[in-house]
Amino acid sequence: MLQALSIRDFVIVDQLDLEFDRGFTVLTGETGAGKSILIDALSLALGARGEGGITRSGCERAEIVASFGIAALPELKAWLVASELPPDDDTLLLRRIIYADGRSRAFINGTPANIQQLREAGDFLVDIYSQHAHHSLLKQSYQRQVLDSYGGLAELAAEVAEHYRVWHALHQRRIEMERNAETYADELASLRDEVRELVQLSVSEEEWESLQQEHHRLSHAASLLAGGEASRELLSESEFAVLTQLSAIQHKLQGLLEFDANLQEALDTLDSAMIQLEETDRFLNRYLQRADLDPERLNEVELRIQAIHAAGRKHRVRPEELPALLERWQARMAELESFAEDGVLLQQESAARAAYDAAAEKLSRGRREAAANLAREISSRMQTLALAGGSFSVALEAQPAAATGLESVEFLVAGHAGVAPRPLAKVASGGELSRISLAIRVVTAQQGDIPTMIFDEVDVGIGGGVAEIVGQLLQALGGKRQVLVITHLPQVAAQGTRHLRVSKSMTDGQTLSRIEALDDEARIDEVARMLGGVEITGTTRQHAREMLGTP
Repeated sequence: MLQALSIRDFVIVDQLDLEFDRGFTVLTGETGAGKSILIDALSLALGARGEGGITRSGCERAEIVASFGIAALPELKAWLVASELPPDDDTLLLRRIIYADGRSRAFINGTPANIQQLREAGDFLVDIYSQHAHHSLLKQSYQRQVLDSYGGLAELAAEVAEHYRVWHALHQRRIEMERNAETYADELASLRDEVRELVQLSVSEEEWESLQQEHHRLSHAASLLAGGEASRELLSESEFAVLTQLSAIQHKLQGLLEFDANLQEALDTLDSAMIQLEETDRFLNRYLQRADLDPERLNEVELRIQAIHAAGRKHRVRPEELPALLERWQARMAELESFAEDGVLLQQESAARAAYDAAAEKLSRGRREAAANLAREISSRMQTLALAGGSFSVALEAQPAAATGLESVEFLVAGHAGVAPRPLAKVASGGELSRISLAIRVVTAQQGDIPTMIFDEVDVGIGGGVAEIVGQLLQALGGKRQVLVITHLPQVAAQGTRHLRVSKSMTDGQTLSRIEALDDEARIDEVARMLGGVEITGTTRQHAREMLGTP
């Protein structure tokens, strides 16, 4: 759940630090006070796209930090570990910095992250419903997602989509093969000749590298022999060889030790140098005994290199790329040979279609069951939201095989008794749509596992007794999730277990927004303001007390 939110220099907020509790929290304030700033800031921390002008005037950057408790979110923890962003003590920190010039930086648990990672983490944490979100319910694609989510079918729907992708790709390949059978046969014949040539050449990357090294050594064999012999001559074979000279120095110093023991250090260093030079001499001797010019081997290596170069020029690749080219050709040959084998591709296509059909039929069964349950629950909720006699249903119409399954999904609504259900987009007024949308949100939210839900003025178009029922619905939802609601309705605000108020004021010539938690008395004043406007009377205060149940 959301534990804390810290905002710095964002729009008209200079500094804001809020802590959040479980349950149902309401956020109220006068129009224009900046109630949605909190949602906008949190959305940025969750990876929303940043737009210009969000940094407070005169400031270099805006900064938002959101803290979440994730002890009950094992899937998010697994994602964090896989992303090398492990949490600390079951706490997740999302931080977003947006500069005045539009640049942006993101951090997860103090580690630099990208915006996509913020979004992916946010998908586990928060659902935000804006006052315009109900319009998405008019789209059949979104209705299908709602039904699948409600029925716990999202993973199965993704599996169906993948089966469809595999089957469709094989189907297209078979059609292409049948259309281009003659062309593929010619390509296969040509590839067989080319592959046979490269198989006979039988070159590997390791051999090519080894050949180059061996050729370089053999082509300089004379210089290597001459240089090695000259080095041995200087070290040990000539009249004034280095080892002979050093041995004389060693003998001289040995005789001087009896006069000054401090010369022992010089003698020890010389002894060490003698040992290393003698080892060098022995190594050169062994090297010269093994080394020879071997012109025949040099000729063999040169012929092999020429053959490899010729193959590379012919096929327009570098010599070291020939093994990879052979692999690609062999893979293409296998593919073309499978095309040529009667029925193989058709069998693969049939097996893929059978897998799709099985998964899609399972999804269809799940959707039918979920549709019946969702219709029953939404219809029941509608009776309490000034839609008495109304009903909600889900139409599942058969469609040709598609990535989305074997049926289309469409929400149907009858606003009152005796009216045939019609598509949601055609029958619902703005107020009806808001109420139906809220009912769907409340019902489907109980099936999900997102711990925090935020409603941004989703009660637009609702009033009177319906508003009180809406508040009760949100309060009941707050018993299962952390719910934060921005509202302009006193009936909804009075149902909250915690109340935050947004206000704005002029400070040093700048308009600044503030958010504060209200105690009982301040809450009475705020609900009274929402009931009666600017001037609060004793009557509105008493009404507010009654709504809040405060003596």
